[in-house]
Amino acid sequence: MTDVPATLRTRLADLSPVALEIEDDSAAHIGHAGAAGGGGHFSLLIVSEAFNGVSRLKRHQTVMARVADLLPNPIHALSIRALAPEEFY
Repeated sequence: MTDVPATLRTRLADLSPVALEIEDDSAAHIGHAGAAGGGGHFSLLIVSEAFNGVSRLKRHQTVMARVADLLPNPIHALSIRALAPEEFY
């Protein structure tokens, strides 16, 4: 699997995100043990109505339930910022 951002977009589509940004931060981690093993570092911003009234922990669990099998490879590290629309705009 080479297109991690596309895979993340597909996996998170059922949350109907109004905004979804995925950054590949791997270049900043060259030499890190996870990078040496082939896993990338990614930052994810997802904004969805599904997160209205939901705790930060539950939001992260919701995202991880959809992508956990991608860790530790092809994703070594995933930074998640999950927001409700009113927190984003």
